[in-house]
Amino acid sequence: MRIGYSHWGFLGPGITDTPDGGRSHRRTLVDGLVAAGHEVTFLQANRDLAEAGTDLTATYRWDGGLPEIDALFLEWRWPIPGRNTTTCGTGGHTCDLHRQQELLDHYIHRHAVRTVLWDKDQQLPADHPLRAVGHVQVCEPALHPSPGAASLLFPVSDDALDQAYPAALAARRRLLSLVYIGNQYDRDAAFGEYFAPAAARLPHRVAGKWNDTNRWPQVNFTGRIPFDEVTPLYRSALATVLLAPDRYARSGQFTQRLFEAVLASCLPLAPHTLRGAETVVPRELIVSGADDVVATIAVLTEIAGSRAHADLIARCIDHLDPFRLTRQLRTLTAALTGTAIPPLLLEGDRA
Repeated sequence: MRIGYSHWGFLGPGITDTPDGGRSHRRTLVDGLVAAGHEVTFLQANRDLAEAGTDLTATYRWDGGLPEIDALFLEWRWPIPGRNTTTCGTGGHTCDLHRQQELLDHYIHRHAVRTVLWDKDQQLPADHPLRAVGHVQVCEPALHPSPGAASLLFPVSDDALDQAYPAALAARRRLLSLVYIGNQYDRDAAFGEYFAPAAARLPHRVAGKWNDTNRWPQVNFTGRIPFDEVTPLYRSALATVLLAPDRYARSGQFTQRLFEAVLASCLPLAPHTLRGAETVVPRELIVSGADDVVATIAVLTEIAGSRAHADLIARCIDHLDPFRLTRQLRTLTAALTGTAIPPLLLEGDRA
C-alpha cells in the first residue's frame, strides 16, 4: 500500500526548542509500516533536514506535491494563533495547517482517498465534519476514545519490551527520587495536586517548557532538554508522575512518557483520576495525592536495587503490552484498508 503520511515533527532527535513528543514513537511506527511491505511518503516539510540538519533522505521519502497514494495518514494539526494561522512567509509562520488543508482538499474531498486521522492531542472538535465522512477513520491514542473513534496508541517496539532486562534496570544508581519530563500545557491542576507538594520533600527535577512557575518556588525547573537527554534523565530518577490534562485523564490517554520512563527504569506513578490507570501500571503505583506520592517513593527507596524492585519493573514492562507496535500496526492497517478494527485488550480482559 502507498501511504501518504502527514506529520509536523521529526524522525530523528530534532531540535531542543520543540514540543514534538512524536520523536519517541513516530519512527517506530513508520519503520513498522515499511517492514510490513508498505511504501511511506511524508507529505509535510522535511524538518529533520531543514531545522536539525539531519539528512534522512537516503532512508525515507518526502514529497511536497500531491503524489499518487492509496491511503492518507494524518497526525492532526489544529490552529495555533500566531504560528500556523498567520500569512505564509511572515515571521514565525509554520505552514503545517495550510499544507494539511491542501491534503484534505485533494485527497479526502476531491479523490475520496481512504484516510486515517490520528488526533494525538484530542484537538478535533466533536462536531467536526470530517467525523461524518465515510472514508475517514478518526483514531485517538486513548484507551477509551470518543464515540466513533478507534484506539491507536503510541507504539513501543516489541524488541524494546522483549529485550528489557529488569534486574539490570533495577541495579542502576539514582541521584533523584522524583523527575518530570514534559511541558506545562494544561497540566497545572495535576502538577499542583500530585507533583509540586511532593517535590518540596524529595530530591527532584522538572525538565520541559514551564512558563508560569511563580506559584511553585520549591520546584527545580530546569527548562527544555535535548531529546537525547530524556532517557539519561529518567535513568537518574527512581520515579516520575504521569501528569495529564483533564481531557487525557477522562479518556485514558497515556503519552509516550509512560514507556520512556519504564524502559529507563524510572517507575511511573499514576494518579487515580487517570481512567484506565490499572491497565498501564501495577496497582501499587496508583497514587491518590502528593502524600501518597511521597509514601510510595519511600517504599520504592527501601527496595531500590533489590529483587523486589526488579520484579516491579518487570510488571511495569508487562503492563506496556497494549502499546506494542504489532498491536498498533494491526489497528492502523485495518483503519487504512477500511476493515474491522480489532478491539483493544484491556487489563480486565487479560487472563
